[in-house]
Amino acid sequence: MASAANQMASSISLANFTKATDLKKRLWFTLGALIVFRLLSYVPLPGVDPTALGLLSQQTSGGVLDFFNSFSGGALKRMSLTALGVMPYITASIVVQLATSLSPQLAAIKKEGESGRMRLNQYTRYGTVALTAIQGYFIAVGLEALGANQGVQAVVLPGMLFRLTAVVSLVGGTMFLMWLGEQITSRGIGNGVSLIIMAGIVANMPTQLINLLNGGRTGSMSTLNIILIISAIVGLVLFICFMELAQRRILIQYPKRQTQRGMQADRSHLPLKLNTAGVIPPIFASSLLLMPLTVSQFAGQKVAGQGWWGDLIITLNQYLQHGSPVYMLLYGAGIIFFSFFYTAVVFNPEETADNLKRHGGFIPGIRPGKNTEVYFDYVLTRITVVGAGYLAIICLVPEYLVSALAIPFYLGGTSLLIVVNVTMDTVTQIQSHLYAQQYGDLIKKARLKGGRLR
Repeated sequence: MASAANQMASSISLANFTKATDLKKRLWFTLGALIVFRLLSYVPLPGVDPTALGLLSQQTSGGVLDFFNSFSGGALKRMSLTALGVMPYITASIVVQLATSLSPQLAAIKKEGESGRMRLNQYTRYGTVALTAIQGYFIAVGLEALGANQGVQAVVLPGMLFRLTAVVSLVGGTMFLMWLGEQITSRGIGNGVSLIIMAGIVANMPTQLINLLNGGRTGSMSTLNIILIISAIVGLVLFICFMELAQRRILIQYPKRQTQRGMQADRSHLPLKLNTAGVIPPIFASSLLLMPLTVSQFAGQKVAGQGWWGDLIITLNQYLQHGSPVYMLLYGAGIIFFSFFYTAVVFNPEETADNLKRHGGFIPGIRPGKNTEVYFDYVLTRITVVGAGYLAIICLVPEYLVSALAIPFYLGGTSLLIVVNVTMDTVTQIQSHLYAQQYGDLIKKARLKGGRLR
């Protein structure tokens, strides 16, 4: 069996890929959906003067919105229909998951199976509409006030009609991206929402790389610094790959059974990833930060210089600049919290211990049942501490260096973490489809040979 599995693993190549028609359809669908996402990021909001948007990028350049702009592929800077991306949807899903953990009624709905999951998804959609409408309104208000002191009109016809149009357009763009992500997940390859975020990040990389190389050509950055930066990126990618593949393998033993070689015990391993939560904690933490920061950044355009309220918002924006201590503290705390929270959502020690006991499995030296559950929780808590620390270091230290050394934003650890994780997950799913195709061919051949023997 082992030699057959190794032979199959070595035989998976491009030749097998050409035979996987279902996989090719999924890949083409995913590619087409991402192209649609990129095209929508260039469709501006109705009523906005494109020439005045340069002023917006200058006023908020170096701020935290530049960081979130990379997640939307530049759509926030261009004020397109998809300016907010899928961040409101992620924020709404966080709220629903937290509410499910705290509310017994929602927890009961979650246990209803597929029908309960559909109800919770519907609540998430309602929350997405509400959050997008709130952020969209403040964006519209900020656009109306943008450049008023300089005599520049960012909005052609400001007023309630423009605000209503902007809110409806932004809600429609975000809901379409949410639907597009769900279609990619079901009919394409990989997680649709994560792929949309990765596509936005990757879209900005060529431009930022050209800017980095131009810095060496113009003399603003030395050649040695450019080589060090590129080497650091390669090393960071390798480190992320190593940590994402790291596992804590727990030995599981099953009762002895009679075989041709006598009584033998079956043994297997339960792999626990060092970073069980994956790329979810940075995405969740950034999406939660985006909500108040979008409101404060664009509301500050309207109330600037209007008493203590305007001064408070301006002060808040200064403290939440990219790389500032307050921003780093909030971002790091969010990453650590969601590392533990999402790990608890993904892996349930009580359920896993019950399944092992039901099938006769046990951990050597640990009693089945409650003791096994406590052991799982013990191991999972300790490896999650390491995983959360790894995520915080990867996301915060490069982001601080990016801000301190004025390096392009795409070199940040968060962006690299998302790109590497989503790429690895997508490649794994492609390999799974290829394995399924290979096994299907072997089963067909075995049936044909069996028929000839009869």
